[in-house]
Amino acid sequence: MAEAARLIATIKKELKSQGLTYRDVARALRLSEGSVKRLLASGRFSIDRLIQLGGLLGLTLAELAHMASADVPRLSQLTEEQEGALTADSSLLLVAVCALNHWTLPHIVSAYHLSEAQCLKRLLHLDRLGLIALLPGNRIRVTVTRDFDWLPNGPIQRFFREQGQDDFLKGSDFAAPGEAMAFVSAMLDESSLALVQAELRSLRRKFAELHEACLALPFGRKRGVGLLMAMREWEPSAFRHLRR
Repeated sequence: MAEAARLIATIKKELKSQGLTYRDVARALRLSEGSVKRLLASGRFSIDRLIQLGGLLGLTLAELAHMASADVPRLSQLTEEQEGALTADSSLLLVAVCALNHWTLPHIVSAYHLSEAQCLKRLLHLDRLGLIALLPGNRIRVTVTRDFDWLPNGPIQRFFREQGQDDFLKGSDFAAPGEAMAFVSAMLDESSLALVQAELRSLRRKFAELHEACLALPFGRKRGVGLLMAMREWEPSAFRHLRR
């Protein structure tokens, strides 16, 4: 659905939820009911008209746009083919990670050895894969949920285990400001395990919420942060070798 159509759909939805009629809209816009119906059908609103409608709904234009964007269906998990395409080209995976973290094209080009044309080619590839929508002016709209899941044992997880895991764990002593690592062990029953798993899911949601809350901050005030959460039944190999 085009952006204008999504905006009109959001306006209609809000009018209905607030119990407002075309007569109410006509009064607010100083138009006839017929004119209002034609405007809503055509979607040809001026900015001033949209601001007037927002005022009737008690919403700013920015809030209307945000609500319309929130109604866009987003992927919660990629397919094997989508993940495979990303891991087959490291530069495509790089641009994908940047785009999913809301970097702009100029930010990517300024940080990495990619020309604008090379970066744009990969953004177009991501658009075809359905991970982003490339908008006029080379603006990027992410089309996956922030807390989407990589496929269990899929191409991305295999790529991380083979090429990223050691780099992540061995590249730091996790003692610098903003870093932390802890390891604990325990004997837990099934209900306790379920509680811990629920807490991990909650932490992941909070991580995603904080990311969204930081989107409005200047790019230079933010840093890329990795969070690794893992839990499994486990015994060190040195211990296993001693088992009878």
